[in-house]
Amino acid sequence: MKVIPMYLPQFHQIPENDEWWGEGFTEWTNVKKAKPLFEGHYQPRIPLDKNYYDLTDVETLRWQAKIAKEHGIYGFCFYHYWFNSKLLLEKPMELLLKNPDIDINYCVSWANHNWEDSWKASPGREKILIGHDFDDEEDWIKHFNYLLPFFKDPRYMLEDNKPLLIIYIPNIIGKLNKMLALWNKMAVDAGFEGLKYAFQSAMSYHSGGWDRSMFDYGIEFQPGYVNNKKKWFASFNLMKYTHKVKKALGIKRRLQISQKQVSISDYDKTWKKILNNKPSAKNAIPSAFVDWDNTPRKQEAGSVYLGATPTKFKHYFKQLLLKAKHEYKTDKIFVFAWNEWAEGGYLEPDEKFQFGYLNAIKEALIEQNELENS
Repeated sequence: MKVIPMYLPQFHQIPENDEWWGEGFTEWTNVKKAKPLFEGHYQPRIPLDKNYYDLTDVETLRWQAKIAKEHGIYGFCFYHYWFNSKLLLEKPMELLLKNPDIDINYCVSWANHNWEDSWKASPGREKILIGHDFDDEEDWIKHFNYLLPFFKDPRYMLEDNKPLLIIYIPNIIGKLNKMLALWNKMAVDAGFEGLKYAFQSAMSYHSGGWDRSMFDYGIEFQPGYVNNKKKWFASFNLMKYTHKVKKALGIKRRLQISQKQVSISDYDKTWKKILNNKPSAKNAIPSAFVDWDNTPRKQEAGSVYLGATPTKFKHYFKQLLLKAKHEYKTDKIFVFAWNEWAEGGYLEPDEKFQFGYLNAIKEALIEQNELENS
């Protein structure tokens, strides 16, 4: 089974973050300032040996790839930020490309949402820091050409000689099929058979009225897929119809229901929902979540899943491995996440559990293989 965790590149300094959040900001800034908000709240999360790494250091990438491979991880899915030729947080992936000796497979998820100041703004008063013009067809060409060297990297994930490209929220792209068709043609011209497209966000999964026919896969991204169907269905159908209107009117803020206290969900109940869930489609790919706690970013407006441990994660992950093979009939499982420290989803070792979650992945894969071969 190909276990593919999501990889966040927000662990190095960039001028935009310095401007928006303060000099020297990285994701570690939020992680370090986190505090417990109720009895038993596991905060702050501290990396093992206080390894607050910098992703512009190639040795960090080597270390991540090494421990990932040692524990059965097939490869990383890098979040990629492209805003009409403006790149953000691109250095880690570019550093990986420049160092072919780093032994890890990878693919890309274009995180095509706007960036907002929601970490510091009052609910309902968020401001767009940088957004997208999805209708710029010349930009589609530039975007593909930027990605092409990665697609040609022998470590990039291919199927049927087609690079795997994930788009986080495709249904907010007005000329979606025209863009995907162009990229398919450009991939063929570059020597591939086309591209394999997948969409990721639960927001897209639970929004109707958009054409998914050009997508090879839909990722049932957890825990949002099972726990936020009604909320995101409403909000992102609204996004679909208001995106162009807001752009035309120059509206820079969005409305959001105010939340005055931490939202708490049960880890075990959520995992049972995941395991009881029937595949949404023949091309669906399941996913796992390690943990979730975004209060380092959102404080009292955040949400927490209580009860996560490596032992529980291993128990549930073993069942998902079996479900993926026999019900989904896929060789892939995506995982939230490799290093989403400020959202509580990470496989990397921390001071409390050390290598517990990575060992859970490794042991679950070994035990499932032994069971199937017995």
